[in-house]
Amino acid sequence: MLSSSEENYLKSIYHLELLEPKGVSTNAIAKKMNTKASSVTDMMQKLSDKKLVVYKKYQGVQLSKEGKGIAVYLVRKHRLWESFLVDKLDFAWDEVHEIAEQLEHIKSDDLVDKLDEFLDFPTIDPHGDPIPDKDGNITRREKIQLSYLEVNQESTLLGVKDSSDEFLRYLDKNEIAIGQKITVLAKEPFDNSLTIKVGKKEMLISQKAAHNLYLIKK
Repeated sequence: MLSSSEENYLKSIYHLELLEPKGVSTNAIAKKMNTKASSVTDMMQKLSDKKLVVYKKYQGVQLSKEGKGIAVYLVRKHRLWESFLVDKLDFAWDEVHEIAEQLEHIKSDDLVDKLDEFLDFPTIDPHGDPIPDKDGNITRREKIQLSYLEVNQESTLLGVKDSSDEFLRYLDKNEIAIGQKITVLAKEPFDNSLTIKVGKKEMLISQKAAHNLYLIKK
């Protein structure tokens, strides 16, 4: 039985490994977990003793097969709970992360399976992130950032890179949502801002905002 803290570390390493597959530094983990590097070192030793991570001083950390399995299961639970909160309880997508952080630590496989069935087996969460299936398989779609779309090119909004409350509220304010068709109408050479069409609405967005939107790569 793992503590919530140990599970949070495994999940954080999993997300960091997507960016650094050859090994995640303790400093990177400390930054993501908002803690001290010395605390990370102590936890890595504990997880290593449980054979959940492979930890070599000065070389970084990698999840073991068992550690990755636990991390993927936590991701599955987290994203299913986010889907439930948004789709069934009418929470806004910027309100659910912290609640799902608590719910993901509930130890009940039956509850997770019934939740998945109740939601009709969703494959993506409200932010567009893929939900692992019961066997831990993840279906990933090729994606491209809106900032790299060409003028007159159209695609469908797949997800967000920045899932902060502030950015999600910005998208709500501008009526931009997952699944919408977006067309690039023009690019401004001076600051790389974009004029886009979302549904029937035209608007100007910054390069920063465009960089944080993922669309389906065709």
